[in-house]
Amino acid sequence: MAPSGFSSRPNGNIIILFDVDETLTKARRLVKPEMLQALKDLRQKYVIGFVGGSNLVKQKEQLGDNVLELFDYCFAENGLVAYKLGEELASQSFIKWLGEEKYAKMARFILRWLSERTDIPIVRGTFIEFRNGMINVSPIGRNASNEERAAFEQFDLKAGVRKALIAALQKEFPDYGLTYAIGGQISFDVFPTGWDKTYCLRHLEKENFKEIHFFGDKTFKGGNDYEIYEDERTIGHAVLNPDDTLAQLKKDWL
Repeated sequence: MAPSGFSSRPNGNIIILFDVDETLTKARRLVKPEMLQALKDLRQKYVIGFVGGSNLVKQKEQLGDNVLELFDYCFAENGLVAYKLGEELASQSFIKWLGEEKYAKMARFILRWLSERTDIPIVRGTFIEFRNGMINVSPIGRNASNEERAAFEQFDLKAGVRKALIAALQKEFPDYGLTYAIGGQISFDVFPTGWDKTYCLRHLEKENFKEIHFFGDKTFKGGNDYEIYEDERTIGHAVLNPDDTLAQLKKDWL
């Protein structure tokens, strides 16, 4: 039997979840009309949702202001902010969990470490973005343009700045109980262990879906799709980019 609200769909007991950046859209770019149409068609048969590390404001910038109407489930900040059929579900707070004193110590360490890393070719602004359920750290700064983001991604593939900063944080704060996950082109997320994208599955457990599918691009160990992709509760589908997502949907689902 399909969960409440989805019994009219042919496969209402199957949910398909999507990562956002480089799965539904290019990083921080607007979703293409062809992808929106595919999602609309998919929703006629299945239950669909997205799960991303960004806050809902940024996800609306990419997926549209009506995102709560386009998807059955919307999981912002890995599901720490969640919606079902437009209705908000229970949320969690990173700062309440960690505490102001520990957070301030970690934030100062990050900024000092970045100030001493002199090989980063371009530096912009907003190096730490505070979110409800996590923080997002960007060595170049989140204010970078799309072209600067692409250039930093290529630089970081060789220089490994994000990996180095994560290693430094793990060494400095081994008792904080935090997980660090690289995502997108320019940053990584920091959140309590267990608050990765598998957190969104907590909202689905009582729904008794027959199958939970997940599409994502950062499915390698250390990527922010890894845990949910590998989770025994999901069926994982690795993609290269939004075009690959679309091709897989057309081939196997539509």
